[in-house]
Amino acid sequence: MLEQETLSMLDQYTDKDKKETRGGFGAGLAEVARRNEKVVALSADLAGSLRMDEFIKEFPARFIQVGIAEANMMGVAAGLTIGGMIPYTGTFANFSTGRVYDQIRQSIAYSGKNVKICASHAGLTLGEDGATHQILEDIGMMKMLPGMTVIVPCDFNQTKAATIAIADHNGPVYLRFGRPKTPNFTRESDFVIGKAQLLSDGTDVSIFACGHLVWKAIEAAKILAEKNISCEVINIHTIKPLDEEAIISSVKKTNCAVTAEEHNKFGGLGESIAGVLAKNHPAPIEMVAVNDSFGESGKPEELMTKYGIDTPNVVHAVMRVLSRK
Repeated sequence: MLEQETLSMLDQYTDKDKKETRGGFGAGLAEVARRNEKVVALSADLAGSLRMDEFIKEFPARFIQVGIAEANMMGVAAGLTIGGMIPYTGTFANFSTGRVYDQIRQSIAYSGKNVKICASHAGLTLGEDGATHQILEDIGMMKMLPGMTVIVPCDFNQTKAATIAIADHNGPVYLRFGRPKTPNFTRESDFVIGKAQLLSDGTDVSIFACGHLVWKAIEAAKILAEKNISCEVINIHTIKPLDEEAIISSVKKTNCAVTAEEHNKFGGLGESIAGVLAKNHPAPIEMVAVNDSFGESGKPEELMTKYGIDTPNVVHAVMRVLSRK
């Protein structure tokens, strides 16, 4: 009975519709610009890669191509907020954070500028471009900045919804998304900044995931349901501010947790949730994340397997944490 109930809840999520999360950003950017004339967009020579073409076609006067000058882009964006504009910056996640951290800290976060830092091609799933273009430290870097909101949506629809929603949020935002096509299974209307999304009720283990790992968590939960293990799957799309109430409530029910993310195990979602549980409801926890390593060139799925962040690794983490209850 448990297996049937859990599977029936999870079966509503399918991989029949696959889209790029960066495509959701492009669609959301054009849509929010139609609604709000204060929205402007800046690119560091990667407008095509971030699917900004629709925005540029409709609003050419509101687009600034700064070229390969990411630090300058952050400074220009900060300046535009002084005139009441809402700037969205666009480049790869590595260049949106690691290359320009000083500019973000000094010119945007320190003074609470209303800049939306939109970062594509995050994590290992950037693929063949390799370690110099991949970044696995950015969530940690950005969540440590005072006042910075950090959002990691899981699919096309959620990325589109987040892109639209952050225009109404006053303050700096880091929006992280990716390159490959992934299952598109959420509804835009379900996204609320700072509000975790319950995807499946469960009683044995809580699985908290973000970004591309949300789908891996769903796949793992389906496999585990066949073993009569009931997984509560929660999409933590907002890393900061964290929905602590949802996390504590779930783990009080299951008494153990697994986190899953396309990020270094240090500084990411796992450490945030471990901190919440340590203070409020200590429980066994296992983290599915890259084990303190840089990436390399390769096909996205093969890299996820090699670095321990694919579906079988989520399954194994659940089995480990259950043995510790």
